[in-house]
Amino acid sequence: MPYSLRVLRIARASVLVALAVMGLKAVAWWLTGSVALYADALESSVNVVTAGLALWAVHISRIPPDAEHHYGHHKVEYFAAVAEGVMIVLAALLIFREAWGAFQAPVGMGNAGAGMAVNAVAAAINLAWARLLIRVGQREGSPALEADGRHVMTDVATSAGVLAGLVLAWISGWPVLDAVLGAAVGLHILNEGRRLIAASLDGLMDRAATPDETALIEATIRDSAAGALEVHDIRTRRAGPAMFIDFHLVVDGAMSVSQSHEICDRVEAALGVAVPGARVAIHVEPAHKRKPDHGLDLV
Repeated sequence: MPYSLRVLRIARASVLVALAVMGLKAVAWWLTGSVALYADALESSVNVVTAGLALWAVHISRIPPDAEHHYGHHKVEYFAAVAEGVMIVLAALLIFREAWGAFQAPVGMGNAGAGMAVNAVAAAINLAWARLLIRVGQREGSPALEADGRHVMTDVATSAGVLAGLVLAWISGWPVLDAVLGAAVGLHILNEGRRLIAASLDGLMDRAATPDETALIEATIRDSAAGALEVHDIRTRRAGPAMFIDFHLVVDGAMSVSQSHEICDRVEAALGVAVPGARVAIHVEPAHKRKPDHGLDLV
């Protein structure tokens, strides 16, 4: 199930927004010479690359199944999200290096007020854009778009913390606080990179539906499988916007192929409505194959 054109347009716009925000934060760093603002600007440069990766992944995932990829290209988004996590970790290491140098030789900030004002504008733009990315990513089932949005949201939190700390450093006259803030930003985004890599690898390993999704799938089968006796061995896996569902459907052994096929069509149609992106495979079995110990009784 390919994404809507809106997802592709938002992924394209995300690259432009990331470039604009990176430019603003680079100006803020140039005005102040602050290590903390350098860290914030460096994270935004990672945003530019990851926005480009998200655009590439969304574009590839829209390609329909072909002779070499029978189940589509949805998993490319998880690879993009892993790459994003790796780049976040690398950015954190660069920040640690810069913070250590500033800690050893603290330097006061120049044009602090102007620099912090520019950074605040960049943070406000990021906040609005991150909310949009997360909302659309969740609605469309796009791991790359949602990951991009959550990364941008961590950038907003980073900027807020940096600005608050820089105000304190400016008022107190303790330039060493700038280096400490830079290191804190590095720790924050290092943890975010770790979490993003872990979540994306989980998706690559065919994570099953959530308990709520599983309950919805079972209820939908129960409500739409009139004429069948039991369903068992339900298996699911998520791949981007697609949810693959397969199970065994037990029917009366005397039922015709045409009748059992009609039940399967009805169940597939119901799951397609209840679970967006559902790809359903049903194996029909006769009554003596029932598994009363762990099957779902439909009678």
